[in-house]
Amino acid sequence: MIRPVEHIRPMRGGAQAHLIRADDGHYYVAKFPNNPQHPRVLVNEWLASSIARMVGLSVPEFEVMEVSAEFVAANPKLVLHIDGREVPAAEGLAFASRVPTQDPHAPIYDYLPEPGLELVENLGEFTGALVLDKWLCNCDGRQVIFCRPKPRARLRAFFIDFGFCFNAGTWNFPDGPYRGLYSRDLPYRGVTGWDSFEPWLSRIESFPDASLHKIITRMPIEWHSDGKTLVALLDRLHVRRTQVRTLIHAVRTSPRAPFEHWHGDTLAAPGPAGRPIHPPPQPQRSLL
Repeated sequence: MIRPVEHIRPMRGGAQAHLIRADDGHYYVAKFPNNPQHPRVLVNEWLASSIARMVGLSVPEFEVMEVSAEFVAANPKLVLHIDGREVPAAEGLAFASRVPTQDPHAPIYDYLPEPGLELVENLGEFTGALVLDKWLCNCDGRQVIFCRPKPRARLRAFFIDFGFCFNAGTWNFPDGPYRGLYSRDLPYRGVTGWDSFEPWLSRIESFPDASLHKIITRMPIEWHSDGKTLVALLDRLHVRRTQVRTLIHAVRTSPRAPFEHWHGDTLAAPGPAGRPIHPPPQPQRSLL
């Protein structure tokens, strides 16, 4: 767990996150329990970011940030704008996503022209991010930042902002072919068939129950007071693993048709049949 030592500035975005320097020396984009989207956004960020990193996607490291009442009081600009009012960010435990550069002043882009996109070293991960977003029903477009993790390194894409997975605070799954897609098709030009979604597709279709349990036990219990609803969410995730190929097929056959170089028409067989998840007893515990 980390603690804030310096408030930098508010960030763009519906969750109204803030950029904060922590006591470990790193900079973080922090989302608070009283964000205007929903308190469950913190759960969504924790679950999705954990899964994304476990299946091999480039997602910034993240931490739980313990925000004291004293820090909030000492930083009058640490506020959220809710219903036309300024509301102080809530004390307690925030979700904090680390800025993925060694130099906090290094440029970070949320948009690149197509010639710039072609230079991104991990452009192929966009197909993996789509697999993840379909599994988790990310009801937002795919959010990405581009930066150089180290000086003179190549530009790299980092996938951020998972707050609208499971339809934000609703925790239902209103699937649609355009949900989770990146705004442009260039990152999908290398898709020629199901093999283009590997290894992420196989990793998600066989994602272990034990790994989901482990993610939950490491999440602050303050973020999820309704254990039954959380269990129901995990059960849905287990069953949805077998539906990911069908959801990707719907993207392929949509009017947008982003996979222009796909060959063949066969819908590959789904992964293992779903079964309910039984949780372990008593779980413990953005855009620049």
